[in-house]
Amino acid sequence: MTGIKHVGVVGAGQMGQGITEVCARAGLQVTLCDVTEDRARAGLAGVADSLLRAEKRGAVTPEDRALALAGVSVTDDLSRLSKADLVIEAAVEDEQAKTELFRQLDKVADPAAVLASNTSSIPIARLAAATGRPEAVVGLHFFNPVPVMPLVEVIPSLHTSKATELRVRAFAAEILGKKTVVAQDRAGFVVNSLLVPYLLAAVRMVSAGTASAEDIDTGMTAGCAHPMGPLRLADLIGLDTVAAIGEALYEEYREPLYAPPPLLRRMVESGLLGRKSGQGFFDYRVAGEGPARSTS
Repeated sequence: MTGIKHVGVVGAGQMGQGITEVCARAGLQVTLCDVTEDRARAGLAGVADSLLRAEKRGAVTPEDRALALAGVSVTDDLSRLSKADLVIEAAVEDEQAKTELFRQLDKVADPAAVLASNTSSIPIARLAAATGRPEAVVGLHFFNPVPVMPLVEVIPSLHTSKATELRVRAFAAEILGKKTVVAQDRAGFVVNSLLVPYLLAAVRMVSAGTASAEDIDTGMTAGCAHPMGPLRLADLIGLDTVAAIGEALYEEYREPLYAPPPLLRRMVESGLLGRKSGQGFFDYRVAGEGPARSTS
């Protein structure tokens, strides 16, 4: 048994909401924390909306939905995570911000608690170095949307104990019902090391005028049987997140294929972040349920 009954989730954005939901649906007590209580409550509202959609699809019963929501509390106070058995950081993909957060978590979390990061690309050893318990720090990388995607990457650093690794693998597999893979502590891990260069290549094709965003995506869905084209996928992930992962990969490997193209940088600087901002390579502000209009 993992001994994990209470999970703290730091960051009430899209990923934090998804992690909160799957933990709550598994019957765990969850404390969702963000920098303000309003943001934490907005995150809980997102969880409630997602659970309601799941109920309408028949994925959960009304009773299951009510029980899951009853198990979630919100706060803007990190010290409220002191009784958590596992704390999962799902904050902004910024190394300095995450490092400072781990420094604070180390002070408030139970000495026996595991500290995990949902980072997409930042080496875990750097985060662990900010704590006095590097053996209890591990990467636990979920994929968006968390309630739907079956995979979790487990990333032990050179200091992570085997007991910590096995504990979080059992948590993800046995409690959450996820499939796990173990990756070395290298920027990008398994999935993003393969995925992000592909997404960036699609951005470069748009920038070079090779084809429209719509046609590039159609080429990959109709020609390669991908469930979603690379540019819609980048919009779903968030163009700021894709750019941040590319930066981390380029810093680690110095390979040009990892460097975010100028077009991607300009879009991020202009607030065109994809679905979460309403516009990216496609326009999600269009009324109705039809396909979004390409903006490139």
